[in-house]
Amino acid sequence: MDKKKNKKLKITQIKSMIGQKPKINATIKALGLGKIRKTVEHTDNDAIRGMLHKVSHMIIVEEA
Repeated sequence: MDKKKNKKLKITQIKSMIGQKPKINATIKALGLGKIRKTVEHTDNDAIRGMLHKVSHMIIVEEA
């Protein structure tokens, strides 16, 4: 069993969406965020990693 499939990521938004491009705002909403200091957990996979890379300047990522 692959450990990566069971790994969870804890994602916290640290920057406001005001003034960001529409694609960035859509990515933040797709991750389940939208307010500063809101935290969500997602399973670690390539799709989530791609979204995290796109909004890396607005979030903090930790292993859960």
